[in-house]
Amino acid sequence: MQINKEQLIAELLSLTEKATIAVKKFKTLDITQLNLKNTPQQWSILECIEHLNLYGDFYLPEIQKQLLETTSNGDSPVFKPGVIGNYFTGLMKIKNGEIKKINSPKDKNPVNLALTITTLDRFLKQEQLLQSLLKQALTADLTKIKTAISLSKFIQLRLGDTLRFYVYHIERHIVQAEKIIA
Repeated sequence: MQINKEQLIAELLSLTEKATIAVKKFKTLDITQLNLKNTPQQWSILECIEHLNLYGDFYLPEIQKQLLETTSNGDSPVFKPGVIGNYFTGLMKIKNGEIKKINSPKDKNPVNLALTITTLDRFLKQEQLLQSLLKQALTADLTKIKTAISLSKFIQLRLGDTLRFYVYHIERHIVQAEKIIA
């Protein structure tokens, strides 16, 4: 399987913009609504967003570092997903409106943290950086550049797979947060 690099980045930028718009709408809600849980087992809007912030704390610097340090030219107009990267991306991607339930690692679980509106502000700053990195990725080789992953320092993914995984992960939790207030 091959994916046109420009189309992939355009899709990821579009999803990033949708996430930004959704979180800006969340900023109009009061703190009670932002902390509302439909059931005790479900996350609140702020918990969904803080979970994304925790992932952003790892992935954004890693993506930025690899884009800066790698001198691989980005002449290839296509991205070839790796087996592991495609698997992780498939877990994150929303299919037919369905989100697969996946347990969050303990260090990325925001349950019972004292969260405020600054959680949303932090996410919006991360989204600005993500948009910038996605634009930089247009000139990078998404297949040859490798990034670490948060689960294991022994596994690396292709940059294109990391970007897909990260943005699809954001999309799934934005949809989760939107369902709370629906």
